[in-house]
Amino acid sequence: MHPLLTQYDIDTFQRDGVVLIKGLFKDHIDAISAGIERNMAEPGPYAAENLKEGEGGRFFDDYCNWTRIPEFEQVVRDSPAAEVAADLMGSKRVQMFHDHVLVKEPGTSKATPWHQDGPYYFVDGIQNVSFWSPMDAVKDAGLRCVAGSHAWDKPVLPTRWLAESSFYPNEDDYMPVPDPDAEGMDIREWAMEPGDAVAFNYGTLHGARGNTTQSRRRAFSLRLVGDDARYVERPGPTSPPFPGHDMKPGETLREDWFPTIFQR
Repeated sequence: MHPLLTQYDIDTFQRDGVVLIKGLFKDHIDAISAGIERNMAEPGPYAAENLKEGEGGRFFDDYCNWTRIPEFEQVVRDSPAAEVAADLMGSKRVQMFHDHVLVKEPGTSKATPWHQDGPYYFVDGIQNVSFWSPMDAVKDAGLRCVAGSHAWDKPVLPTRWLAESSFYPNEDDYMPVPDPDAEGMDIREWAMEPGDAVAFNYGTLHGARGNTTQSRRRAFSLRLVGDDARYVERPGPTSPPFPGHDMKPGETLREDWFPTIFQR
């Protein structure tokens, strides 16, 4: 296994759906930070400002930019993330799904709503991992994950962050968004240094508090998939949408759009 990992880390990820990986991107902080600045200066078509009128601060996010932002592509190709993902997932092959940038400026009280990533995606399979890495030290504005939620019988209803409305019409197929604090769930949260990463399954319920500090909170995510990833149709447009992909249910993700970045 990769030197950043122990068998305990792999077992924890498989059992709980989340584990902390210290220093995953420590050699790529400058590149990621420069890429985030480029991304914010030149937003992509999916960029969003996630605050309502009157809410203080700024909550910017954007995704699917790694092929146009060279700093992000460098991290995808050169960081140990793909090999670490293979170990965590128990997969021989790792495909790139997408990147995601989330920036909360100082004084941003808006929380990242509790959600699972999987219901938004057109990917089925249990071999998947997201890496969430801050480029600024975080104590109270880090990622919060509910241990074991990736194994729940029913997925959590995906909602639009700003409108707070349902993403799909068939709400009965999903469970309502829970309140993990009020319900006493096992929430994993860590103080993190720049380059540390939370690794979590697409089915893991997660969110984040607002940033009430005087420092920025810039986070970079990579979403990767393994051997069992297959295209699946959802009851509405997915996020990211990847228009014109032309994949059929049950097919592996097309390599020209979602390249293999590690293989044993």
